[in-house]
Parts: sequence; C-alpha cells; structure tokens
Amino acid sequence: MSFAMGTLRAAVRRRVQSGGGRTWGEPRPRRLRVAVLTSHRTPGLGDLLRASMEPDTGFEVVTVVASHRGCRGLEIAVGAGVPVSVNDVAEFCAGRGTSVGDRSARPPYDRATLAILEPFRPDLVLLCGYLLVASPVLLEAFAGRILNVHDADLRLRDAAGRPRYHGLHATRDAILAGEPETRTTLHLATEELDAGPPLLVSGPYPVHSMVAEVAHRGAEDVVRAYAYAHRGWMMETAWGPLMVRAAELFARGAVELADGGFAVDGRPGPASLADTDAAALAPVVTEEWIASILGRGTGVAVR
Repeated sequence: MSFAMGTLRAAVRRRVQSGGGRTWGEPRPRRLRVAVLTSHRTPGLGDLLRASMEPDTGFEVVTVVASHRGCRGLEIAVGAGVPVSVNDVAEFCAGRGTSVGDRSARPPYDRATLAILEPFRPDLVLLCGYLLVASPVLLEAFAGRILNVHDADLRLRDAAGRPRYHGLHATRDAILAGEPETRTTLHLATEELDAGPPLLVSGPYPVHSMVAEVAHRGAEDVVRAYAYAHRGWMMETAWGPLMVRAAELFARGAVELADGGFAVDGRPGPASLADTDAAALAPVVTEEWIASILGRGTGVAVR
C-alpha cells in the first residue's frame, strides 16, 4: 500500500492527542521496540511507521539505521520523529583498508551497528532492503528476533531442501523459471542467505500472461524488465503489510521458534497474509512497452 507523509503526520497527531488510547498519567504496558536496518531504499517503512502511530498499537519504531549514505526514504522516519543513523559500510571498510566484499570485515562492522542499536533496546529487528548478510555478531545479539523481507516464496525448495529462489534476483529467477505467480516472504535472518525459516508469506502476485510467450521467443531482456516491474509491485504492496503483521504478532507474544521453524498462534508457520489491494499497482504491460525495451516490434499479442 502506498504511503503519504501527510498520513503519517495525521497519525502522529492522533497518538499525541489520544495518549496512545490512554491518559499519559496512567501506567501503560511496554510496547514492543522495533529497529529497522536498511541500505539504499526503504519499501514499506511508511506503512510500518503509520501503523506504529495508531492508538493502542502494540509496537513502536525506535530507530532506523542505514548501511549506505543517500538511502532513500529516511526522511519518512525523520518526519515521524524516529532517530535515524547511517553506518556507511563502504566508509567503514575503507577506514580499515578493506572492501565491502571482505567478509572478515563484517563482524566488526556489525559490532559498530550494535553500538548504535543498543541505546534503543530493540526487541525486534527488521531488515528492510538490507543488502548485507548479517554476521553471528548481529544474529546472536537478536537471536530469533531479526527478520528479513525476501521477494520469493521460501516455501519452495529444491531437491536438496534449499530455497529454490534466493538472492537479489529471486523474483526474476522465479519468473524466468516459469512460475505462474510469486510471493514475498518474511523470514528469520541467518548466516545462510535467505535460508531461515519463514514466518509470513504474502498473497500471490500473478505473472502476466504474456511472459511465457515472450520468453519462448527468446526475448529474455523483456522478461527481465518485466521482472523488475513485477518486483517493484511486490515491494510497494507486500513489504509494509508483512512488517506490520510481524511486529503485531511479536507484540502480542504470538510467535514461537522451535524445532527449526516458527509457530504462529500455536500453529506451524508460515502464516499467510490476507490479500491486499495489490492488484491496483500491478505492472501495466502493453505492446508499446515491450517494443520500447526491444527497440523493435515483437509480434506478441498482449492480453
């Protein structure tokens, strides 16, 4: 779902005026403290902040930390009065005479991130477009309480039991493999990329009917461009609701981690998120759009 700064400001005013649904002088139960780690952009952060400002919500966003300068979307947190920090990974590594790709630099970098987080005492950490694989330093500090958003259905596994679609290009890989739909998963972050147990799975995002025909014609560049737009659709409409739902579940103690998997309200996970108004933001695919990518006509009838 989309987010407007005016909506956030209105939510802030409601919370101040209502005292969070109680008078300020009354003792209130402690709300779940949520920290967000991000990198270049923050899909869904506005939805999370808006939900945190609703009266009687069970969680609050206490800080947002970016691993890259110039991260888009931090102004939303600033506008909500949420403390924002940047622990630039490139600058950190350059100062140590190493590169971002040097995994030996990750533990000290994560310790620096922990030093930023510790004063805020977060109960839950959400990785929202966070491009770094967390080291044990970070994972052990928030054992069972650090979740990542991934744009593929992590319930799908290969013959060896590993995630079928992982990494930054998981959505594209799923579409190129001929999957008729994609889903976004919120899962436990682990040392192995996108391999932690899933907590929540979004509703389905159907792949446009033209994709298989275009792929059959060998127009992989069109399929890749479509996959980029398709993933943008998922990020815009699934990330926020998934993070909000996870924070709500943790806030009311509905999540358990045992035997290598999550249970939600006493039932084996992952739980499915109800369908949203995602269809309104589905990529619009036309013959002209395809031709603009190829630079030539395709002869493909787009339905």
